[in-house]
Amino acid sequence: MTSRRVADTALCFTTPRKLPRASELHGRVVVLDIAFAAEAGGSRHGFEQGTLRFIEALGERLVCWVDHHDSSHHARFASDPRFHLARKAEHGACPEMITPELVAETPRADTLVCHGDFDGLCAAAKWLRGGREPYPGCDDDARAVDTCIGEPSPLGRRLERALRARSRDHGLFAEIVAFLADGARDEAALCRFDAVAAALEPLEREAERLARGYRVLGPDLCLVEVPPGTPSYDKTYLLLLGQRLRLMAAVVDGDTATFAAPFDSGVDFLARFALSGGMPTRVSVRRADLPGALAALGLAGATAPPAGAPAPHDP
Repeated sequence: MTSRRVADTALCFTTPRKLPRASELHGRVVVLDIAFAAEAGGSRHGFEQGTLRFIEALGERLVCWVDHHDSSHHARFASDPRFHLARKAEHGACPEMITPELVAETPRADTLVCHGDFDGLCAAAKWLRGGREPYPGCDDDARAVDTCIGEPSPLGRRLERALRARSRDHGLFAEIVAFLADGARDEAALCRFDAVAAALEPLEREAERLARGYRVLGPDLCLVEVPPGTPSYDKTYLLLLGQRLRLMAAVVDGDTATFAAPFDSGVDFLARFALSGGMPTRVSVRRADLPGALAALGLAGATAPPAGAPAPHDP
């Protein structure tokens, strides 16, 4: 587990399926933008063995958990005042759930555990600022980025592109949280982020190349399989390119199949795939579960058409 420090608070960047050991976290802990794990990745990473075990191991050291992803397990914590849980339809992003009143009523955190994406980093910075936005419109930017509806501000776009370029760089995450916690005023830091963001362009070009391989499996779904050895690419962009062809897009890469649909589409993959939690409009399942997922979408027996089968048009 890698931790960083900003404003005398330890930061831990993680995902729902790669939670840190509670024993590695210092003092009182606040968790931000971390969904309750679903069972798509198998029981070892599901709610009981993942999220619940983490919560129980923290015990009273867990002082607040704020999240906006759907989960059938939210009801377990409805009477626990430490948990502030919503559905994605209620709050498109986590930062808008963090208020000065919430931060003030919560015991001071020694460690913030947050998701390492734009939404999660903005939430961490807002918490460090006592519930105040890092810059005017930051909450709106987080919502636009997390829902893919609307356009973030020029500043939000610059930060979001840097994060997509280095989506696993915890050092970059900490730099961006520090930049935001300081009120987003450091021009030298912003120039560094712009330099990082430049590396996104070849990832987008590779996604565009891969998108030419999308194949239509049904009236509402297209799918692309990423060949082994493919250079790095921007999966979010590849999924968005697929959604230009059909309502739902799927990317199969290695052992994972990721499905996505527009935030306002009404599609709920959690319900269709009988999963307990996550984002209704973006879900990853094991490759072995792909036939069942396709069947749940009304495409029983469907397979990707052979290479060269026609697509409606190139993205």
